[in-house]
Amino acid sequence: MVPTTSTIRDHLAVYLSQQAMSINQFASQSGINSGTLSRVLNSQQPIAMNHLERITKGMQLPEDHFFSLYVDECFYHSPPTWRRLRPFILRSAALGRLDCIEQVVHHLLENLTYAPMLFEVAEGLFEQGQWQAAGLLYKNVSASEKYQNSERLAVCQYRLFRIALGDNQTLNLQAALLFECYVDRLDEADQIDGLKYLINVYYSLHKWDKVDELAQEMLRQATLRYDLQRHSNRKLSHEKTPEKPLCFYIFYSHLMRASVCEENMDYNSALKFVARYMDVSWVQEVDEETKRTIAQFQEWGRANTVLYRVMSGQHEVLTEYVEYISSQRDEIFVALYNILTSANRYDWNIDQILEQFADYIPYRTNFTEFGEYNQQIMADQYARFLAELAIYYLHNKRSEGINLILKSLESSARINNERIIIKCVDLFEQHRHLADDHEKQQYKFLIREVQNSNEKKTYRISSFV
Repeated sequence: MVPTTSTIRDHLAVYLSQQAMSINQFASQSGINSGTLSRVLNSQQPIAMNHLERITKGMQLPEDHFFSLYVDECFYHSPPTWRRLRPFILRSAALGRLDCIEQVVHHLLENLTYAPMLFEVAEGLFEQGQWQAAGLLYKNVSASEKYQNSERLAVCQYRLFRIALGDNQTLNLQAALLFECYVDRLDEADQIDGLKYLINVYYSLHKWDKVDELAQEMLRQATLRYDLQRHSNRKLSHEKTPEKPLCFYIFYSHLMRASVCEENMDYNSALKFVARYMDVSWVQEVDEETKRTIAQFQEWGRANTVLYRVMSGQHEVLTEYVEYISSQRDEIFVALYNILTSANRYDWNIDQILEQFADYIPYRTNFTEFGEYNQQIMADQYARFLAELAIYYLHNKRSEGINLILKSLESSARINNERIIIKCVDLFEQHRHLADDHEKQQYKFLIREVQNSNEKKTYRISSFV
């Protein structure tokens, strides 16, 4: 990179000349010591970050007006120092100037001693929710250490995996595959959380063998750590801990394995796993977070005990299940999906139930009393719910099922879920005769959107090969 011809000092000198303002006058206006300002103008002193802020404010310009020139200031017009560059990176992140961060990082990583410092800044930005800027730093630090078998490289990949997760299921899968080979290099606490996030991705993608495999590994690690914590005489307060109480991961592994059994229609085995995550006799902690965790899994256990009986075809317990979920507002949408699936499988009429819970069909939130549902899982389940509802309506000769197919197709296209897209296409073609001209046009438009999305996806993948 070649420095620009003009400098911040040049702009300031022009400003003073145009405003017929002396150094003392601008010093008073900007809040910079006049002696300091004079040395800065005469290139006898580097421009510190707080000087840049005051100069910009004194000239009544947007805060990031000189940020690009400040990169030159830090690398070409004065020796680079971390004392100036760290606050500059942080401020650039706050103002969304990723271009400036990119330039700074590019120069700094010519000297790999800066990698740990940039990693520390990335961790701070990640904690503050400034994930775009943090991701840029993690990506560059990771590239600089790609031949190192370091925990820092693994953490960078873990954070990049977290940042990459979104609504697009294909991109989520790519992110999971890239991260999975690094998970065993992480600190034990991060490993447990990393496994949880991987499980959630593979769950939303219906990769049930992977869900089961990772759930077993998470159970193994969480149990070992819990036993060590319970029996060790040394204090663990200084050690890094997972995001949630250890009992959560043990319960969650059983919950996920029950879900795998559910998908395989092995409801007896699913109930055995329910019993495992409802057994709290071994939990010794009595803190509030642990109590909330136990309450959460007890709630799910009671619901799922009845649910698996419903899903195995026991119509006589459907009323009991409906009565139970009526008081669990945050669980109603998920429960309705399960009821719909059972109704379609066993040819039940659930019109009254759908009418009773009509307000909950367009789910509005991932939040529950105990925390937040995984976003990817819920987006996937919503698209599947719409398809199941379409099947139910069409089976009962109700033409509004066509509109539900289109909604499901739109939702599944948004998250790039190919399984549901194919299901929706098959459903629409089977019932095309029920669609009016507007619905046929909408269907054609959505198919074109899917095709365009796949072409873009192919281009993105081929560009990295």
